[in-house]
Amino acid sequence: MSEAAAELPTKEAQVLKGHEGAVLAARFNADGNYCLSCGKDRTIRLWNPHRGIHIKTYKSHGREVRDVHVTPDNSKFCSCGGDRQIFYWDVATGRVIRKFRGHDGEVNAVKFNDYASVVVSAGFDRSLRVWDCRSHSTEPVQIIDTFLDTVMSVVLTKTEIIGGSVDGTVRTFDIRNGREFSDNLGQPVNCISMSNDGNCILAGCLDSTLRLLDRTTGELLQDYKGHICKSYKTDCCLTNSDAHVVGGSEDGSVFFWDLVDAKVVKKFRAHSLVVTSVSYHPRDELMITSSVDGTVRVWKT
Repeated sequence: MSEAAAELPTKEAQVLKGHEGAVLAARFNADGNYCLSCGKDRTIRLWNPHRGIHIKTYKSHGREVRDVHVTPDNSKFCSCGGDRQIFYWDVATGRVIRKFRGHDGEVNAVKFNDYASVVVSAGFDRSLRVWDCRSHSTEPVQIIDTFLDTVMSVVLTKTEIIGGSVDGTVRTFDIRNGREFSDNLGQPVNCISMSNDGNCILAGCLDSTLRLLDRTTGELLQDYKGHICKSYKTDCCLTNSDAHVVGGSEDGSVFFWDLVDAKVVKKFRAHSLVVTSVSYHPRDELMITSSVDGTVRVWKT
C-alpha cells in the first residue's frame, strides 16, 4: 500500500444508527462539525459524527427523503424527495420555514448557492428549478427544462448551474448570459460533484464508470473503474485535497482512485449493502458514508 493510501480514511470510527430502512444521503455541514442524513423512513437526522451522537430528527416529508444540503452558516437546510416538494428548514427549531412546490415528479437533489439566497432542485420531471429563499413566493424563479430525461444531480458555482441527467449529459447554464453548454457522456449520469479547485466536474455514470471533465472545455480528462454502479444512485466526490477520487459501490465497497493515473489505491467493504453516498470532510482526513443497510458510518485514518 502506498504512503498516500495509508492516510486515507478507511478505519471505522462511528456507526450512526437510527434510520429505519435505507439511508439515501449523508452530508457534512459546511465546517464538518455535524452531518445530516436522510432516507426511506421520511426523516432527516442531525448527528455529531465525531462523537457518534444523534442530536435531532426532522419530520415533515410525506415520502422518502433523497437529498439534503446545509447553508454555509449552518443555520438552515433544504431537503427533497418522493413527495415532489423542497423543504426549507430552520436547523435549531426544526421548523419548516417554507415548502417549495412545482416539480411534476419526485425530486432527486438540492443545493444552496454560496449566499444561501436560492436553492436549486433536480427532478424526475426533467427539470432544474431555482427557488428564492428570501421571497414568500412558492413559485420557482427559473425553470431549466432542456434535459431529455430525469435530472439526478446538481452542482452550483457563483455563476453557473450544472446538472447531470439520465439522458447522458452534463449541462452547464451560465446564469449571467443565459447560455447553455452540454457535454454528452453517452451514459446515464446519476451523480456529479466538483473538484475543490473548481476546475473539474466528476460524473458518476450507470456503466460503473466515473468520468472527470474539464469544467471549462468539457474535455474528458480521466475515467475511474472497478466499482459497481448500474441501478442505484451512488455518490462520488473528491477528497478535500483533490488528490483522490472517492466512490461508493453497489456491493457495499468504497473505492479510492488516484486522481491523475486513475489507479485504485484503496478499496474496502464499508457496508453490507449498496453505498448510497460518500461525503468528505472539508479539512480533515475523515469521511461519512450511507447505505441501503440503514446506517451512516464515519471513517478516519
